[in-house]
Amino acid sequence: MKFWQRVLLLCAVVFLLTLPLSAQNSEGPAPGSLGSQANTVLGMQSQMQRQFLVAGRVTTLAGAAVVGAKVEVKPLTVFGETRHFKTDLMGEFRTVYTVGADFTNVYSPSAEIKVALTITKEGFLKAYVIADAGVPGKAYMASVALRSTEEDPEVLSQAELVSAIAPRLKSLGPADGLSAKGEKDFVRGIDEFLEKGRPEQALSFLGKVTDRDKTCAACRTMLGLAELNFGDWNGANRDVTEAALTLRAKTDHGHPEPFVILGVMETWRHEPEKGGGFFLEALKIAPQDVLALQELGRSQLLLANWGPAGDYLGKAIAAGAGPEARLMRVKALLGQGQFDEATKDLTLYLDGRDIKTMPLPVRMAWTRIQDKKKTEATYAKASPEIEEPIDYLRLTTPELKDLEPAGDQKPLKDILEGVGKNVAEFFKNFPNTSSLEEIHQEQLGRNGKAHKMEQSHYRYLCATPAEAWGPGFDEYRMNVEKDQGLPSGLKEGFMLTAGFASAQILFHPVYQPQATFRYLGRQKLNGRDTWVVAFAQRPATAQNHGIFRSGEVELVTFLQGLAWVDPQTYQIVRLRSDLLKPLPEVRLKRQTTDIEFAEVHFNRLQEAFWLPEKVSVTVDWNRHLLRNEHQYSEFKVFSVDSRQRFGKVNASTPVAKEPSGPESPQ
Repeated sequence: MKFWQRVLLLCAVVFLLTLPLSAQNSEGPAPGSLGSQANTVLGMQSQMQRQFLVAGRVTTLAGAAVVGAKVEVKPLTVFGETRHFKTDLMGEFRTVYTVGADFTNVYSPSAEIKVALTITKEGFLKAYVIADAGVPGKAYMASVALRSTEEDPEVLSQAELVSAIAPRLKSLGPADGLSAKGEKDFVRGIDEFLEKGRPEQALSFLGKVTDRDKTCAACRTMLGLAELNFGDWNGANRDVTEAALTLRAKTDHGHPEPFVILGVMETWRHEPEKGGGFFLEALKIAPQDVLALQELGRSQLLLANWGPAGDYLGKAIAAGAGPEARLMRVKALLGQGQFDEATKDLTLYLDGRDIKTMPLPVRMAWTRIQDKKKTEATYAKASPEIEEPIDYLRLTTPELKDLEPAGDQKPLKDILEGVGKNVAEFFKNFPNTSSLEEIHQEQLGRNGKAHKMEQSHYRYLCATPAEAWGPGFDEYRMNVEKDQGLPSGLKEGFMLTAGFASAQILFHPVYQPQATFRYLGRQKLNGRDTWVVAFAQRPATAQNHGIFRSGEVELVTFLQGLAWVDPQTYQIVRLRSDLLKPLPEVRLKRQTTDIEFAEVHFNRLQEAFWLPEKVSVTVDWNRHLLRNEHQYSEFKVFSVDSRQRFGKVNASTPVAKEPSGPESPQ
């Protein structure tokens, strides 16, 4: 009796195991023993049912967990119900399918179960993945990456990529490594993919081809393209990468497509520099490939490398690229300051069409050309070169009275490289921060004394946009007290100023070519040795500029100024900027911003950042002399979630990224 109780106990344990029973060790006691009889029972049970784990994790392209995504699991290779559930706080999901003897008889004991996963989440594109539940005894974790539904208009769309690449790979044969059986499946897979849009059948047929004809890199590229089109980002990346590696190993390969696809995927991830590397590999295979030339030009455009962007886009146009390449070249030419050439290309792009009927990017390019014409007229007599003698700078800038003049300009190159590297790292790594902002607003008399003042406190938020190509921040000002509004503006006789965290951007490597620099010499600043560098923006090429509005008149403003740089760290410790020239059209004589930077350490970060600590802005406008002084303290790092806990931001419109002049009169 005890013997059968033990057997029944073993059977009960069997039903509770999550791993399939066939995975148990087959070795045991000699035949005839109690262990042998128990193993016989276990063997019978393993023939009755097997269990397969279906599990996975859903993330964004950046790797963050996607919580609450809807997951549909549909078995493909065995009968079973379709199941629905949501991802947990880790972005994970899991379920177990149990199959019986009918599955074992049809398939081998080590057969895999394939399931179709459909993942949806508001704000993301639908993802479709065919995953292996694994063989009994082995768990398979599907990895699913979701893309945002907001496609960036600055990059090639997914539909454009598929329509450009798929036709190239539709007609493959033995020369591509495709077998006779594989060719039939390939044709059926292409039909399901491009004509019928049925992912289950398309991926199944194309998967059979790549399993059979492993050397067919073009076949695997097509599989990756289909996976990408149906939302399987990770599967596409895996298969297209494998195709690229296969082609690299060949000396006579002739398919640039996998490198083009990988390059485009990198631009979607906001990694245009990495994308450019893949496009260059594609051009090694096919130097005149139109799409590779166009997308390489686009990647350089996104990096603000205007010259290379214009060159590659020009080659793409010569090779037969469409109108989009010409419009991108217009932007590149504008970045270089070649407005006449940009006007010619834009005229060719329009081909007689009315600019008013064109999409927004076209109208923006046209408006920019018109604005530059106005700017050239305004700044026609303003020299962007810094040629004034040191005595003159001392006269106009008292801060330079104890300057030790430089003997030559040799140190300038190293200074700009060091400062540029720091500024680039600052914009790349800067976290979302908040600080306490104290604002002191003054109306000044001509004697420089204040006759009207206001004091206020705010929480100042500086956040890096989630979707941004270039350096820069979104800056917000919110109330510390619920009953406190924004700082007083023109109606009260004051001005609004903000945007100082981004003031260093003129020294970013991308924007340095748009200004002229001169090394003035060395100077003590609050007991600290510093290098002093003068700068002046070039109106013809500068991409960053201010806007000054007075009534219905709006004019572009450019800057000149001084930067004090620490010789040990290449950090800017002080920055003063003035107008490149007065604007009599809006009665603006002066706009001076003086920023003192301090090293800030955050509890949650090892890296230190140099941020504005004290700021003074003085404006002489329409016979009004105004001054705002800002002081910042209590710097903190916050996440997007914690930012939302601040509640509604009063007047939540982002403030200007550069100090702006008084508002237009009401």
